[in-house]
Amino acid sequence: MTCIRCGHEVHESKTTEAIELKNGLLVIRNIPCYKCDACDEIQFTGEVQKKIEMIIQKAEEQMQEVAIVEYHNVA
Repeated sequence: MTCIRCGHEVHESKTTEAIELKNGLLVIRNIPCYKCDACDEIQFTGEVQKKIEMIIQKAEEQMQEVAIVEYHNVA
């Protein structure tokens, strides 16, 4: 798999994303991804992206001001 930004090879990794929602801040830790060593671009598979969107939707419904979740515990 190659980087969509620079074309270099990417490798499997994990990342943390902070997402600002209308009712607070959601931090998702240890999200599986592909990362480029050359430019640090992060890429998610379609399946992971769908799960992230589901996590965001649930967080918007239930969240208080700040939530920190482990990807594998909520995906």
